[in-house]
Amino acid sequence: MNDDELWAAIDAQRLRTVDLLTTLTPADWAHRSLCDGWTVRDVAGHLTLQQLRLGKALRLALKHPGIHSMNWIIRTSGRDQAALPTGQLIDEIRGMVGSRRHNVGVTARETLIDIVVHGQDIAIPIGRSLPVPPEAAATAATRVWECRDTWMSRVFKPLPYDGLRLVADDIDWSVGDGPELRGPVLSLLLLLTGRRVVLPQLNGPGAEVLHGV
Repeated sequence: MNDDELWAAIDAQRLRTVDLLTTLTPADWAHRSLCDGWTVRDVAGHLTLQQLRLGKALRLALKHPGIHSMNWIIRTSGRDQAALPTGQLIDEIRGMVGSRRHNVGVTARETLIDIVVHGQDIAIPIGRSLPVPPEAAATAATRVWECRDTWMSRVFKPLPYDGLRLVADDIDWSVGDGPELRGPVLSLLLLLTGRRVVLPQLNGPGAEVLHGV
């Protein structure tokens, strides 16, 4: 994807996520998400924080002084935002559409990963569908794969996929070497970001390896 296509994919996924959020019941908002310790509402709160500039990032750090892990800061800031009224959470996510700002220290590709993966963190546990075009999921999955030995692996806590070949069955996309693990590219993206819920959607010799983990 070039930059224009990437931002178009981000905008489209934000709008799909907003459309889903506008239909949620109070029970849905309070439901546990796929993120450990986060409700659906907490995840939505986190998604309002995709355009942090240095000043706001520093203010968030000062709000929670002390030595904390990146995951702790992410979880806590998401919960802080979750205290906002429901309509404001939705409006803030919608309000980012059309902007090419992203958080300090990351690229637009991390922004795509964030909206795609966390959208599924919201939708899957409450039994809802949130479509993601295979091209967008493949772009996000490629970036996660490229960054598997960086800070991103500490944030997402991926399953042990080293020594496997991941192959999408809905788009021309594959990475790795070893026993083949095949499935939709969105499921492979969620695997790369540590979501075990997708294991039943994957097949091939590599699936047996993961089921034993």
